[in-house]
Amino acid sequence: MLGTLPRDRLNDFFGIRSRMVALIVAMGFGGGAAGAVYLWVLHVVSERIGTGRWTSVGQIAVLAVTGVAVSVLIKLLGRPADVDLLVGNIHVSGMTDGDIEESGADGRDTDGRLRSLIPVSLLCIGAGGTLGPEAPLVTMTGTLATRVARRSKVDAADLRVLAITGMAAGFAVLFGAPLGAAVFALEIPHRRGLEYYEALVPAAIGSVCGFALSTVLGGHGLEPIWNLPGSDLVAGVDLLWAVLAGVLGAAIGVVFTVLVDLLHRVVSLIPVSARPVVGGVVLGALALVSPYALTNGEVQILELVSSAPLTTTLLLAGIVKLAAAAVALVTGWRGGFIIPLFFTGYTLGWAAADWLAIDHTWMFVAATMVAANVAVTKTPIGSTLVVTEMSGLALGPVTIIGALTSLVLTSPIALIENQRRRFDAYETTDSDLGANST
Repeated sequence: MLGTLPRDRLNDFFGIRSRMVALIVAMGFGGGAAGAVYLWVLHVVSERIGTGRWTSVGQIAVLAVTGVAVSVLIKLLGRPADVDLLVGNIHVSGMTDGDIEESGADGRDTDGRLRSLIPVSLLCIGAGGTLGPEAPLVTMTGTLATRVARRSKVDAADLRVLAITGMAAGFAVLFGAPLGAAVFALEIPHRRGLEYYEALVPAAIGSVCGFALSTVLGGHGLEPIWNLPGSDLVAGVDLLWAVLAGVLGAAIGVVFTVLVDLLHRVVSLIPVSARPVVGGVVLGALALVSPYALTNGEVQILELVSSAPLTTTLLLAGIVKLAAAAVALVTGWRGGFIIPLFFTGYTLGWAAADWLAIDHTWMFVAATMVAANVAVTKTPIGSTLVVTEMSGLALGPVTIIGALTSLVLTSPIALIENQRRRFDAYETTDSDLGANST
């Protein structure tokens, strides 16, 4: 029977050429290994200079000195890469030569700036900065995948697929949620849903490979990271509460976006080299207001689950975390805002649930967590899957309702500038570039 099949079909795997399958698997395992090493080094740095070992004054001093070190590293190594640059890289097949040269979308500029991003982000996050490791980790794995793709001389469309696969592996290592990681990596380049559908299976393969390797190396296992108390029954009223959670999450995202814009204007008055130092001092001062100002909040969520904080404590924690994340973002403290947004949604959602006397508190909390992140990242399916995989799949119905509500309400605003519609090389012109941008 095999002899009757076309020869080219024997070289395909679900429509993917065998050479690409090998590269996809390599990107998954490579991203998993790189991500695991990054998180291990981050743990070592946190053990040396992180929070929990200093007095209040000492903590401010450590953050200020870290700011000085960041400024020096940026001066020596150049400005670090960021998610905006990587997202531009995902759209590489639709870029003109001028756009590529300006944005570094072919990966060359990203490669150089990656040398700066890794040490700078390790210092910023390890010292207790509010932003999390998701942005630098995913930028690293996506950029390494792009570099391998270029050296393998694949075409632009396959380069895009491999870059997304590398990103998915990075997300999987961090979140311990392979399905959510794959979809999140596919949604993050856009503002209106997943568009590079041809990368779905490759991203899932890479995500599972990265997750498997990181698990073997001592990363997340199969247990949920956040053991949120679940409920065996989802009542009709919970679906209505989920809509309200979406509204609350949308409000959190809007406040964060506006706050970042306002702080950018303020920070523009400060010399570039002084911004990380100022940011470190401000973060230390915010920690005097609430201990939840520092670190990205992943471990703090675990601590709050096992305690019974007052509503005022939750409100203050969420507000200060959001403010600290915005300060860190505009002052050059490298990291990602996904986990801080999850934390803010968690605390403010819990406070609102207590005030409204909602029966199934954790469903409302989970929906608010997802909605807060979707309002900024525009990743409704990926965020839903990530939170439900990290905390329990029974929360799926309410979290997706909260996610979609937030997406609808915040569609006109955006923080990641390079998010846009898909580009295809065969239909790209200079005029299309402007017409397709959102």
